[in-house]
Amino acid sequence: MYARVIGTGSYLPGNPVSNIDLAARGIDTNDDWIVTRTGIRSRHLAEPGTSSSELGTIAAQRALEMAGLAASEIDLIIVATSTPDFIFPSTACLIQGRLGNKGAAAFDVQAVCSGFAYALAIAEKFIRSGSHKRALVIGAEVFSRILDWNDRGTCVLFGDGAGAVVLEASDSPGILATALHADGSQNGILNVPGQICGGQVTGDPFLRMDGQAVFKFAVRVLAEVAEEVCGSANMATSDVDWLIPHQANIRIIEATGKKLGIDRSRVIVTVDRHGNTSAASVPLALDEAVRSGNVQRGQKVLLEGVGGGFTWGAVLLQF
Repeated sequence: MYARVIGTGSYLPGNPVSNIDLAARGIDTNDDWIVTRTGIRSRHLAEPGTSSSELGTIAAQRALEMAGLAASEIDLIIVATSTPDFIFPSTACLIQGRLGNKGAAAFDVQAVCSGFAYALAIAEKFIRSGSHKRALVIGAEVFSRILDWNDRGTCVLFGDGAGAVVLEASDSPGILATALHADGSQNGILNVPGQICGGQVTGDPFLRMDGQAVFKFAVRVLAEVAEEVCGSANMATSDVDWLIPHQANIRIIEATGKKLGIDRSRVIVTVDRHGNTSAASVPLALDEAVRSGNVQRGQKVLLEGVGGGFTWGAVLLQF
């Protein structure tokens, strides 16, 4: 038995916010500085009060529509997010309530930018075990609420959004291989080192990053995990039709593709228009690639992500 993707969906809040728009808001930056270093030209930022569950619900509804399913037919909901609505209940339960589903297992996964790969791999294991038949896997983030808008090195990089897929048990090939890893000793190079204690914020509540350290680590592990999942499926990376990497930085994306020998024309890139949407970036890019007609049924697609923790993972699927 396989777990096969039968629907994709995504949602971006509001209108695009360009680099020029950010500079006009008083951020010490400019379009050339951002584009040269990251490849990002715009991103979407949710209005104050807009939550991850709201974005994730719309993405989920669109994925269900493509799959031709009602929410009641889903028996597992997993949400990857680092920006949940609340400490609890989980964002997955909130989305479940918004969708009108009752009874499905629902929980969140926190692996930051690798979260969607983690969530998809977990859902696949549930389905292949025979315990569940249909899963809704969502990546949803409102990173704008954890950004220090005085830190131009980080605030210009991120955006808000959500993406979702519907997985279904199938006799035909679907997810071919998965690989998940983490190295907690690297927790200091990308984190939000704050918490709520006694009703007060303690520590630093904003995202902090050592950009150079992240770049070096990301390029290495993304190449390694891609080769790992392809090897598990007895494939060469050159057999992959499409690479959909985490959309963090165009330099990381291009360096990873080069290491794997995958031509730039076979790499899906949305970072220029979405920025880094963390756990939402891979399903957002997948949905765009499916709806644009680039990703076709039967093609082999490699999804991968790397994020704070440090975590990284990949999923190889036959779409």
